[in-house]
Amino acid sequence: MRKSKPKKRYILPDPKFQDTLVSKFVNYLMVDGKKSIAYSIFYDAVALVEERTSENGLETWKKALNNIMPSVEVKSRRVGGATFQVPIEVRPNRKTSLGIKWMISYSRSRGEKTMKERLAGEIIAAAKGEGAAVKKKDDVHRMAEANKAFSHFRF
Repeated sequence: MRKSKPKKRYILPDPKFQDTLVSKFVNYLMVDGKKSIAYSIFYDAVALVEERTSENGLETWKKALNNIMPSVEVKSRRVGGATFQVPIEVRPNRKTSLGIKWMISYSRSRGEKTMKERLAGEIIAAAKGEGAAVKKKDDVHRMAEANKAFSHFRF
């Protein structure tokens, strides 16, 4: 076990919107350290969302991310030789990182040609409350609801 908790790293806001959440998203989107490409993919996707929905692209993205973020999840817990799926509340940091990861992973698995189109499609779908990432959140919530009986094993 480590001696002390590691210091929290604070990330700088992005150059266009001056938002740290955008920087975090781009850091997850980045592949092989190509940050400028990741930024261009994100900004193009937001512009594409604005074009398709005629709403503010950044606000639509934030709304989509809020629709994806889970509030409860299940965690495996061993009690007397048996393993139970115990529902627990999700910490705010984990909430955002799970939402970001799900949005990016389900964007990558979409069928459109370029990544910016895939990301824009996933953002629009999630803002409406549909799409694969929202389905994943619903599945996690449903799992937690089904295992509510074991919530007294919480630690």
